[in-house]
Amino acid sequence: MSVEVITLGCRLNAAESEAIRSLAAGEADLVIVNSCAVTNAAVRQTKQAIRRAKRARPEARILVTGCAAQIEPETFAAMPEIAGVIGNREKFASDSYRSGDRVRVADIMTAVETQSHPVSGLAERTRAFVEVQNGCDHRCTFCIIPFGRGNSRSVPAGLIVERIRALAAQGLQEVVLTGVDVTSYGPDLPGAPSLGLLIERILKLVPELPRLRLSSLDCIEIDERLEDIVAHEPRFMPHLHMSFQAGDDMVLKRMKRRHSRGQAVETVQRLKAKRPGLAIGADLIAGFPTESEDMHENSLRLIDECDIVMGHIFPFSPKRGTPAALMPQVAPAAIHARARRLREASANRKTAWLERLVGTSQRVLIERSGTAGHAENFAPVRVGPSASCRHPRESGDDESKPDVGRILDLNIVAVANGTLIGTPA
Repeated sequence: MSVEVITLGCRLNAAESEAIRSLAAGEADLVIVNSCAVTNAAVRQTKQAIRRAKRARPEARILVTGCAAQIEPETFAAMPEIAGVIGNREKFASDSYRSGDRVRVADIMTAVETQSHPVSGLAERTRAFVEVQNGCDHRCTFCIIPFGRGNSRSVPAGLIVERIRALAAQGLQEVVLTGVDVTSYGPDLPGAPSLGLLIERILKLVPELPRLRLSSLDCIEIDERLEDIVAHEPRFMPHLHMSFQAGDDMVLKRMKRRHSRGQAVETVQRLKAKRPGLAIGADLIAGFPTESEDMHENSLRLIDECDIVMGHIFPFSPKRGTPAALMPQVAPAAIHARARRLREASANRKTAWLERLVGTSQRVLIERSGTAGHAENFAPVRVGPSASCRHPRESGDDESKPDVGRILDLNIVAVANGTLIGTPA
């Protein structure tokens, strides 16, 4: 059988899994689990994925790589299902997948550059995630990821442009720039280029690329150049995902975040004033250690004040090796109740946002067999039952082939189950 790669965790992992699949090509009976360590639950899910893979393919070699493997190599080396543990640096060496070594994990903190080329992961062959940066120089008290990814390293702009140009030539309509701390891009490169400068270069040198997005951002690192792009560049999609984590100043301080509540609100209000259609997503943690009900209410109110229409809500889970794991913990029942309230508030905000989009026209990148996709603001859109979004591509193509990969103008006529319904304009 061909190489199977099982991916857990973030978009960066998804992007890197494509490179792993290529590097391991030609190996027989091989399953590679690209792990996540962001929470204890993520590590448990990695172990479960390993056991499921072994049950499904008992004769296969099972290798584990990624952040959990980097941080806890001894844990995975002890699993009887595992043939080898590969670190986050070693996973970009093709011989790692042919070696008989039980553990190949070096000190990630000694890494001073990314792999030799940016890699991409394709979503439904319509959207690519391109790595521009890896690692993180910050030490948020809840986060173990810097110890899995190392310090911040940037991919040279020329390599990024070359990769995106190649993807556009393949017909890819949208690229998402991704990394561990994307807004820290550039200081380690000659001339210390900023993320905004990188984006300007991509848009100028790859004019055939219709849509460009960013993954999660730190609001304190949005400089004037990047802000100007967000506000005025039509090929930069009107959707930002913010790494807020909390809406209370004391909690933010105990998290060692670098922004205040006021800065989060002011940043969003300023950007939305310049680009009114901008959609905001955000990460929020419920029940961080020492969080009181009043502190939780501040996070709850942040959803309305920042118009967060795509909230990613995480119940706090203490991660061994982080300072937050040693702080006074909130009772589990309170954590889950607060997470539920944050999810409900976020869902209500999203519903109201989607309803406001009824009656508008949206440019939608068609995905998933031609039945659904995403608008520029990342609102999910489904093609209505009376609509036909199918066209022959070439001589000999028939009308039944899905229109995956096209950007279509759709009139939004309804909302159903959290998704816009659109018909051709």
